[in-house]
Amino acid sequence: MDPVVSKVGIIGAGVSGIAAAKHLSHHNPIVLEASDSIGGVWRHCSYNSTKLQSHRRDYEFSDFPWFDRDNPEYPSHLEILDYLNSYAEHFDVLKFVRFNSKVVEVRFIGDWETTDAGFKPPAGQPAWEVAVQTSGEDTIQWYAFEFLVVCIGKYGDIPRIPEFPHNKGPQAFQGQVLHSLDYCKLDKKAASELLKDKKVVVVGYKKSALDLAVECAEANQGPKGQPCTMVVRTLHWTVPHYWVWGLPFFLFYSTRASQFLHPRPNQSFIRTITCLLALSPLRHAISKFIESYILWKLPLEKYGLKPDHSFEEDYASCQMAITPENLFSEADKGRIKFKRSQGNWWFNKDGIEFDDGSKIDADVVVLATGYDGKKKLKSILPDPFRSLLEYPSGIMPLYRGTIHPLIPNMAFVGYLESVSNLHSSELRSIWLARLIDNKFKLPSVEKMLEQTTKELEVMKDTTRFYKRFCISTFSINHSDEICEEMGWASWRKNTWLAEAFSPYGGQDYLQKY
Repeated sequence: MDPVVSKVGIIGAGVSGIAAAKHLSHHNPIVLEASDSIGGVWRHCSYNSTKLQSHRRDYEFSDFPWFDRDNPEYPSHLEILDYLNSYAEHFDVLKFVRFNSKVVEVRFIGDWETTDAGFKPPAGQPAWEVAVQTSGEDTIQWYAFEFLVVCIGKYGDIPRIPEFPHNKGPQAFQGQVLHSLDYCKLDKKAASELLKDKKVVVVGYKKSALDLAVECAEANQGPKGQPCTMVVRTLHWTVPHYWVWGLPFFLFYSTRASQFLHPRPNQSFIRTITCLLALSPLRHAISKFIESYILWKLPLEKYGLKPDHSFEEDYASCQMAITPENLFSEADKGRIKFKRSQGNWWFNKDGIEFDDGSKIDADVVVLATGYDGKKKLKSILPDPFRSLLEYPSGIMPLYRGTIHPLIPNMAFVGYLESVSNLHSSELRSIWLARLIDNKFKLPSVEKMLEQTTKELEVMKDTTRFYKRFCISTFSINHSDEICEEMGWASWRKNTWLAEAFSPYGGQDYLQKY
């Protein structure tokens, strides 16, 4: 069977994939989506109670606002899926998507002589072959692309499972063990039946674990209800809402003035010294100011849940989460318990036990332990490019969060994290489309690698959780550099006052072509 040939191929039809398809639509891309629908993690990694972590106006495409964008309620995952489908239908993106098309192999067929020469605009010769298996069929269809855009993201598909001592893994447990990815596949009735009147242990303390604990408590409201125990290894700050002592949260991190206080790549020596000596105490004071409000509003100290690190470290690593509304009210009723564990733990036949000798009996254990994004990428990238994922820093060096300087004719959209991943993906899709159209030139491979190193150093200096590849404390500067590279104005507001003190969002990057 002859390969299907196209200029641009896109793997994945989540938020990043449909954004890339929309901005590359003039190339008639082929979008390969393994499932039967668009939406990515919003479709396949959401609980019944999952909601957006911000207001809808902070999570919208620049040219497609929410119809009820001033609604103060955080939209549910179903509302977000409706929004994404409406976007795809409005811009006629669905015609590019081939559903139930799972990528099983990728081959580089380009010129090996130029693999170290950085990006080269597509010139009519395929560089990548992609093998696709359609659901329900045994045959493989090959595709050939001049340029390949990987939009499979870091989350979903491959769960991260803890390692256990020999014979002390899930097989030793007489109850049921599942990962949060498996839980996401349950409908509301099945999820309730799994949790109702059961002793449930949730391993984890990030957003998915918190939501799951609340769902567990709600399923155990009856007289036979059992408490849900959260096993907490690493604490993180959560916020009750986006106000701090009567001030809107965006004033502290999402304006140009507030981000001026933080280090950024490519800053001058004088600014580096200023950030270190003069602005560092101010950043520390802001973090403490926010922490004081959180500790006043939420009973973190009562339950031993106050993190040892600063709030800024969680914000700088995109790990800040909104506290589920009923989390601590259910804890006060005894339906949610917290078990700190900084050491090892393992399974026994009745539940789990810890290296301090303590034990927890359980009927169900849910591992809310995240996903293995690196393994997910390794499953697609061929050698020798797969070895480039074994980077010493733990972060794949992506120029503008999109181009690996050493992987030819391939881009990655949706791997860099920020306050709004949708906005980040859209702006980088716009940048990528203009790059492919040869509207600007990239720097040399050396310059691109130097830029990624500078960004990494800023992340390392800001948070111990730098491997999450988050730019939240210098996101406006990052967008400025992208705009300048595309020939756009970097300052997007209408007045100096708004430029300094109003938050930046997707609407600020609406561009008339």
